[in-house]
Amino acid sequence: MEVRLSDYKDEWATMFREEAECLRSVFDGVEIRFEHFGSTAVPGMKAKPVIDMMGIVDDINRMDLFNDRLASLGYDVAGDWGIPGRRLFRKGGEQRTHHIHFYQSDSPQIGRHLIFRDYLLSHPEEAARYSRFKEQLAQRYERTNEYSPAKKAFVSEMEQLALAWHSETNE
Repeated sequence: MEVRLSDYKDEWATMFREEAECLRSVFDGVEIRFEHFGSTAVPGMKAKPVIDMMGIVDDINRMDLFNDRLASLGYDVAGDWGIPGRRLFRKGGEQRTHHIHFYQSDSPQIGRHLIFRDYLLSHPEEAARYSRFKEQLAQRYERTNEYSPAKKAFVSEMEQLALAWHSETNE
């Protein structure tokens, strides 16, 4: 897929809320907490214009029962996509608009993603540094299969800063 990096758009928060509301009707009877995470959740950040959503549920295996319903809404069913305990759904094909990552409520992935988001929200200078790095990568790489791995070490380093910040602020 082609790398599409955009300036922050206020409409991303609205797109998250609207999709979460739509999905609540699909998962009637299942208690789900939705979170907006990733770069589209951080005002001012450059981002691929794909809304990253997290659905937190009590039983991850129950999500498999909704594959057909989500497919009928235009979502690709991607299974765990390399992360055990996750269910990933992608909407929009080559012009993706949403990724939904479902995790069971005890998954360590939840905290990692949300702490990173909150760190960037609390540290605009770090969000700006991350944005600049993504711009540099987008100039070097045209495809996401090159771009995404190229930012992995940078993101891991920043995640460690976020985890340390979280530990300090929650002592």
